[in-house]
Amino acid sequence: MSATLTPPAPSVSAPRNIRRTVLPNGLLVLTESIEHVRSISMGVWINSGARDETVAQNGISHFVEHMVFKGTTSRSAQQLAREVDTIGGNLDAFTGKETVGFTIKALDEHLNPALDVLSDLVLHPTFTPEDITREQGVILEEIKMDEDNPDYLVHETFTQNFWKNDALGRPILGTVKTVSSFDQQTVFDFYASRFIPSNMVFSAAGHLDHDSFVEQVAQQFSSLAASTDTPFIRHDAPPATPHITLKRKKSLEQVQFCLGVPAPRVSDEQRYGIYLLNTMLGGGMSSRLFQTVREDHGLAYSIYSEMNPFRDTGSLCVYAGTSIDKTDRLLRLTLDELRRLKEVTVSEAELKRAKDQLKSNIVLGLESSGSRMANLARQQMYFGRFFGVDEITEEIEAVTPADVQAIAQNLFVPEKMALTLLGNLGTLKIERKDLAC
Repeated sequence: MSATLTPPAPSVSAPRNIRRTVLPNGLLVLTESIEHVRSISMGVWINSGARDETVAQNGISHFVEHMVFKGTTSRSAQQLAREVDTIGGNLDAFTGKETVGFTIKALDEHLNPALDVLSDLVLHPTFTPEDITREQGVILEEIKMDEDNPDYLVHETFTQNFWKNDALGRPILGTVKTVSSFDQQTVFDFYASRFIPSNMVFSAAGHLDHDSFVEQVAQQFSSLAASTDTPFIRHDAPPATPHITLKRKKSLEQVQFCLGVPAPRVSDEQRYGIYLLNTMLGGGMSSRLFQTVREDHGLAYSIYSEMNPFRDTGSLCVYAGTSIDKTDRLLRLTLDELRRLKEVTVSEAELKRAKDQLKSNIVLGLESSGSRMANLARQQMYFGRFFGVDEITEEIEAVTPADVQAIAQNLFVPEKMALTLLGNLGTLKIERKDLAC
């Protein structure tokens, strides 16, 4: 009786089959060929977002992201949806502070129709006045919906005051005033200034052949003319404002809490140390804040910390929701944990847990063609190069307890802290001396 040999599973740390080609018009095409999957994920990434808008344009990146789905010169919105459903694909889009993305995922056998729909969507939108008016109504409702969401509202209030009077602090959705002002000419002008080869990356990952894929992309995007102009200005990093904002909203049962400090940019050399500190502080169920605030004291159902890094600046914030009578204790316990990270070196065992958690998150995040496609584009836009899992693992392992303590001492400076509280606050008052840590 002969044994059947099962081929070994592909190693996550095996060299990634990444290739790049620049088309004659300047469009960069990135691919990662993954032999063992049957899917393909593609994305057109615009290397600018809400922070690259003027005051009058606030929200237009998000508006254009919505509008391209309303129909092209050859397909109606219904046809776009029907063709994607026919191939069992997943068509999606998003707008961030620094990027706008349009993605599609499908079986490898449906590569051609998937690429055709994605390209048509991005390259040939019609932006009819009727569709613009209709979508303005939709987005105005989205703005109202978010303003009724306390979790969103505390984040937005914090951010707008943290990067005061700067595009980075303005809402991605825009405002009722700005969104209501958009017309067809405004939308076409903005689209023409951003959807240019020098400001775009086309990334794909999955079961594909680079050369033939690039050929197909070149056919689709050959109509997109090269541009050497600089159609918009990237402004310098805004200074962070150490504000204390108490926003009273009597209808809320809980007080929403957001405490933050300025943090380094996404490509900072100490980024892995900062991510490890964030993991230990509030990055999971075993984190210090979760164990202290929720498990030991029962002050909140949800509490976590989060890094928000951008191309030239960033923030590290703690978020929680609690009752008004517990808000003071929640703030005190949070500041105690920040102080402890500054004054007491973390143990090797705690740091190892954080390292294992961070490495696991990175590896698990590369298990789908979609996440690899996104990873390609982001690394290209922020670093101009690609990091393998082994290289990242080495960087994480190199972080020492002393490194984490030094980072905490640099980050958690009371004079730089910002706090937003949202809810039925009554007579609650917070002063700068209350943020000592």
